[in-house]
Amino acid sequence: MPPSQKDNSMTVSSDLRVDAVPTIGAPRQASPDLLRSVFRRHAAGVAVVTARGERPVGFTATSLNSVAADPPLISFGVGTSSSSWPVLAEAEHIGVHILGEHQQDLAATFARSGADRFGEGTRWSEGPEGVPVLDDVLAWLVCRVVARVPAGDHRIVIAQAVAGDPDGVGRPLLYHHGRFNALRD
Repeated sequence: MPPSQKDNSMTVSSDLRVDAVPTIGAPRQASPDLLRSVFRRHAAGVAVVTARGERPVGFTATSLNSVAADPPLISFGVGTSSSSWPVLAEAEHIGVHILGEHQQDLAATFARSGADRFGEGTRWSEGPEGVPVLDDVLAWLVCRVVARVPAGDHRIVIAQAVAGDPDGVGRPLLYHHGRFNALRD
């Protein structure tokens, strides 16, 4: 059939019932454990957020989102009890780094409480606005913080990109079911 006369009809299986209801488990009362359990099933890209205080700070984030293209805005969540929060609460600029599948160790270092995140195993340099920029990532942005929105025991940070590089090589690192994973085709 020529493309101009394409058949757009659908074929429906004879055993498909319109009144079928998906099987779901019994609902549980909302709680922090329920939320964690649900989001363990949500695969997310892995990023590291950095900032400069008296010394550099950073943490692994899976809550990174693109908010708007014009102006170029991103957001992420950070716990107010995290060791990075006091610096992030005052920082004018932050760095956002998209990690590749080859960077599971780096992701684990920045996720581990008490780790020397900018120690011997971490390659980085001072980037625009004095922000620590990690080496060998898939992509990075330096952003100006425009808002910190209270959200329970976290803050949602909204920031506008001012510089970056999208040209790293590799495939993204993912986080799913409490583990770092590679993207499979």
